Amino acid sequence: MNSNFPTLNHTNDPANVRSLNREQLGQLTSELREFILESVAQTGGHLSSNLGTVELTVALHHVFNTPDDKIVWDVGHQSYGHKILTGRREQMGTLRQLGGLSGFPKRSESPYDAFGTAHSSTSISAALGMAAAARHLGLTTRQHIAVIGDGALTGGMAFEAMNNAGVTENINLLVILNDNDMSISPPVGAMNRYLARLLSGNFVHAARGRLKKILSAAPRALEFAKRFEEHTKGMIVPATMFEEFGFNYIGPIDGHDLDSLIPTLENLKKRGGVQFLHVVTKKGQGYKLAEDDPIMYHGPSTFNPSEGIVPSTVVKKPTFTQVFGSWICDMAAADSRLVAITPAMREGSGLVEFEATYPSRYFDVGIAEQHAATFAAGLACDDLKPVLAIYSTFLQRAYDQVIHDIALQNLDVTFAIDRAGLVGADGATHAGVYDVAYLRCVPNILLATPSDEAETRGLLSAAYQYAGPAAVRYPRGSGIGAALPTDLTPLTIGEAQVVRRGERVAILAFGTMLHTAKLAAEQHNATLVDMRWVKPLDEKLLAELVLSHTHFITLEDSCVTGGAGSAVAEWFAANGCAPKVLHLGLPDKFIDHGDCNALYANCGLDEQGVASRVREFVA
Repeated sequence: MNSNFPTLNHTNDPANVRSLNREQLGQLTSELREFILESVAQTGGHLSSNLGTVELTVALHHVFNTPDDKIVWDVGHQSYGHKILTGRREQMGTLRQLGGLSGFPKRSESPYDAFGTAHSSTSISAALGMAAAARHLGLTTRQHIAVIGDGALTGGMAFEAMNNAGVTENINLLVILNDNDMSISPPVGAMNRYLARLLSGNFVHAARGRLKKILSAAPRALEFAKRFEEHTKGMIVPATMFEEFGFNYIGPIDGHDLDSLIPTLENLKKRGGVQFLHVVTKKGQGYKLAEDDPIMYHGPSTFNPSEGIVPSTVVKKPTFTQVFGSWICDMAAADSRLVAITPAMREGSGLVEFEATYPSRYFDVGIAEQHAATFAAGLACDDLKPVLAIYSTFLQRAYDQVIHDIALQNLDVTFAIDRAGLVGADGATHAGVYDVAYLRCVPNILLATPSDEAETRGLLSAAYQYAGPAAVRYPRGSGIGAALPTDLTPLTIGEAQVVRRGERVAILAFGTMLHTAKLAAEQHNATLVDMRWVKPLDEKLLAELVLSHTHFITLEDSCVTGGAGSAVAEWFAANGCAPKVLHLGLPDKFIDHGDCNALYANCGLDEQGVASRVREFVA
């Protein structure tokens, strides 16, 4: 592959990029885009977003002195080009694989990764902190760049950071809005390129300073001039809001035009201070299939670039996400009070059909998890029945709202928590490891862990019909292929199911770990229980089992510390029971990216691993 990219092959670090002339930079962008396409086609990963930021990536490393100048990529799923240009080209074949490159920026991976990202809306805060640190250390020429997408800009944290940045003096902070979908953007072209270069250049800046000095003796005239400038710019470009935060707004400019990007970035670098550059890009740029359907090519698995993604004709088992999507449409048909909320995860959370069928009952609130939770609380206050579909890793961001705005008021909100447990290639940043521990300690909340697709449907119905906050957590991907019920019959709250009766040893399995435990149960003639509920536990069954069993094993795909096993141990202690107990679950460390089955095996949570640990425990 590498022989096809002569310029790229000689670009081993950003110093090489800074030495290239304009013609060579154009060649580099073409080769980089082709390399990304071929590489992702072989490994899978994020494609549309990376194709859309090729020119911006090259321009940034050409203009700024990285890694001394700091670039923070918001979310970071658009940073493949950055990884390739910073010495990791030969490792791209290991992307998102066990022991290979992360799919996101990672400080331990490279000095060019200034900040570890994967959750959105953090870049401006991090870059601002770095800029303040540079000021404190006397590094007055160091530049700090936050590259944030229009989707991530919907997160409140981004606005909190801008509010703080606008009143922070003597720092160099450049926020680049990578806009690939915003309707406020006017057409880009020669006029916008001219305006951006003019507004970012020395003449306008010096003239503005001189005029301000002249008018300072006449405060009313100065205020009028300031307002006239702001609103005149606001009529030409969507500048006013960012100017109000204290930023000098430039743009929008064409994010695929190096002749626009490079001089504008050079001007802003000379200017320093707090700057805001608005660039317009196209997801999937340069690969027509991705341009036409950037969602399909957002995170594809392996494919042939010449053919594109070919839909499989093999009938697959429904995923847990699809089971939820079917359930919520059925429940909405049965109950007109049901409304669905997603923080910008319509496809990932299985709400495409719901939006199409019930558009007036569907709310995409943007990448704003805190708002999503409190918005749900507000809906519940007026007797609607909100269902918040959210990934486990993103629910962490709304923890205060879950406690203060929902649980404390005992409001009727149902949480459909997707991506529970390990998630594979996305790694530690996206793993749903902590929800059991952080939810079960909150009063009023119920928490269910289905073991298969059928239970997912029944437990969702139980959670929905409960008049208070309730959560159902389920993993990514497919289950065992259990036959799905067609009705909405709820499973009984707080009732477990004994799957296998044995002697002396009892395995209490939470969620899909039930199937992992079957081999161990058979080898040791153990009782196997599908617990279904973390909160409330089936205390009646526990009281029965503790009379006839001496050894208990709890098994879960969440963290052991504070997890479901801890809830069982607390019940034993509170009731004066002292059986021998082994807690199996995810260890007290962050689990890196890789194949999910391999990751669970490394944690001793595959069939053989569990059987071995049970054997040692009961020996």
